[in-house]
Amino acid sequence: MPRYRDRLPQMNGDLFLTDGGLETTLVFQRGVDLPEFAAFHLLTSEPGRRELYDCYVPYAEVAVKHGVGLILETPTWRANKDWGEKLGHDGAALAMLNQEAVLHLQEIRHRFETPEAPIVISGNLGPRGDGYAPDALLSPDEAEAYHLAQVEAFANSHADLVTALTMTHAGEAIGIVRAARRCEMPVVIAFTVETDGRLPTGQPLGEAIAAVDEATDAYAAYYGINCAHTSHFAGQFAGAEGAPWVERIRMIRGNASKKSHAELDECTELDDGNPQAFGRECASLHERLPNLNVLGGCCGTDERHIGAVAECVQVR
Repeated sequence: MPRYRDRLPQMNGDLFLTDGGLETTLVFQRGVDLPEFAAFHLLTSEPGRRELYDCYVPYAEVAVKHGVGLILETPTWRANKDWGEKLGHDGAALAMLNQEAVLHLQEIRHRFETPEAPIVISGNLGPRGDGYAPDALLSPDEAEAYHLAQVEAFANSHADLVTALTMTHAGEAIGIVRAARRCEMPVVIAFTVETDGRLPTGQPLGEAIAAVDEATDAYAAYYGINCAHTSHFAGQFAGAEGAPWVERIRMIRGNASKKSHAELDECTELDDGNPQAFGRECASLHERLPNLNVLGGCCGTDERHIGAVAECVQVR
């Protein structure tokens, strides 16, 4: 049985780190070819599995060093039907790869976890379409039917929860939460925002969170923001102190770069920003938001950024 599925330790309020930008690390720092930006495809070969393992280990080392918790996301952001078919994987193969991704992270948990540094394994779901500019908005029913297979694969594994990263609109998020509830899996929804702090659809972040909660009886364990620089969304919290949607935010996985999604799409070199500044910005939000305790990175971040987050939060 999964170790933490019935008692997610991050819900206690202690500091938890996450991994950083897996795909950008693989492509820009390790020179790995990722067709369709799909890290899960590396699980199909021993050299690929070693690349993934080597990417995750530094985050476990940071967590153990600082004596804080760690949430590791499986490399399965693209491991759904549409993206899988582009890489030649059918439904059965995708289910197996999603579950193998969990086993891969269990090796790291077994090696590094300590009582002071619990390691939580999250099954990572990505959007059906483009994570920056959705070409089609899914209804909740469509999204539930589409994402159910991946959620079921994680429910039949040792994943502790599922996390949907880079959600662009509320309809898809509602469907994912419904699929998770059908499978009795804890679920986290992380929305992405543009430089104005709104979702790519233009919807305010608070409205999106409220819409998902209303449609799902607030089943999600908590919400997050990912794939945007903190300066893009920090202003959304001004004057919103005490708002129910703010209290539902427990996770932030920011980008290293201040560039917009459109600019990042055109980048041929990694913009890794300033790790220490990244750490200070995350620590500032940790102080401002009442329930924020899961901090990590997205595009352009690596163990330097995550280490800086731990240092900056712990000295305040």
